[in-house]
Amino acid sequence: MTQQYQYDVIVAGGGIAGVNAAVAAAKKGAKTLLLEKSCNLGGLATSGLINIFLPLCDGNGHQVTFGLTEELLKRSMIYGPGKVPSDWMEKRDASEVERLRCVFSPASMILALEEFLLENNVEIWYDSLITGMEKEGNRIKSLYVENTDGRVEVTANAFVDSTGTALLAKLVKEEVSYGKNVLSLWALEYEGSCQYGRDRMVPDVNMLTRGNAERTFINPTAKDVTSYMVETRTMMRKFYKEQYAGSSDRFTRWPLFIAAMPQFRKIAALKGKGEISDNMNNTYFADSIGLVSDWRKSGPVWEIPFSTLEAPHTENLFASGRCISSVGDAWEITRCIPSAGLTGEAAGYAAALYKAEERNLLCGKVQSCMEENGNILHWEEALKA
Repeated sequence: MTQQYQYDVIVAGGGIAGVNAAVAAAKKGAKTLLLEKSCNLGGLATSGLINIFLPLCDGNGHQVTFGLTEELLKRSMIYGPGKVPSDWMEKRDASEVERLRCVFSPASMILALEEFLLENNVEIWYDSLITGMEKEGNRIKSLYVENTDGRVEVTANAFVDSTGTALLAKLVKEEVSYGKNVLSLWALEYEGSCQYGRDRMVPDVNMLTRGNAERTFINPTAKDVTSYMVETRTMMRKFYKEQYAGSSDRFTRWPLFIAAMPQFRKIAALKGKGEISDNMNNTYFADSIGLVSDWRKSGPVWEIPFSTLEAPHTENLFASGRCISSVGDAWEITRCIPSAGLTGEAAGYAAALYKAEERNLLCGKVQSCMEENGNILHWEEALKA
């Protein structure tokens, strides 16, 4: 007989979105479980070594993202290097590196994320793979999880899909969108005798980046995952062989850490009750739960509608992070840390506050929670601040 465990809220995925979702739910009094298939928190930001906390401001002196996401920015620098430009508020039309952002140590972030969860009494299950689910009517009843204990069943009142792959949405037969990913390598290397530069945590630790824009992946298969990992590591071997044949040797330049997961940015996203797409920045949404900026250029600010977190046919499932309902250029914004943090917080509140008989009131309750924790809901308000 399968062993069963009961919670109020279950969050699938321990990336930035998942951590904020779990913390937000727990802060509202929900007994919360976070399921993570690896043994590290942070997802692409840590195991994927994409360790830039992208800007929380619009590049023109206005902070637009607050709440638990701002708290994560500060926590990312507790156990390691990282710094925010001191004059970001004075800049206009600022470049990314001049804005309210930082580069952090992935290992330091893992320690900080775990501490954040433990401080808020979130139960964490590492090394736990979701393999199936049970549904009753238009609600998820439970998930099946496999780990060292075998196959167990976990039940909850509400669920958050923070998997980055829209796993729960797919299991429950919701429609999803697929994005294009290019072969891209990020790694950390030791490079002696170098000066502090653009994305260096400290002078001797460098981000090594390579890629092949012609090599693309859409809805990656298991074989694609292996190919991605092998091909990026082949790039690294080739790079270091070339370095050692030239001016460097294995004592002055060497790989410090390589990604423990494929660095796919856009795998699958829920087709939600609402959707954001190209040219919808600086647009008012009555159901906005907060704001994010465009990390690529100063100026644009995006309101994130609550409807992009809502599953059309599953009333107790909420998406967060890379899984929310966005396509095209909008997905380039919502796949990043600030949006992951923001939508994770909102999805966590939604899951904790969900009651079937009061489903039509949920958006307003979530908006109130977001504002109570310092978030600004509409872009014009942020630019007046």
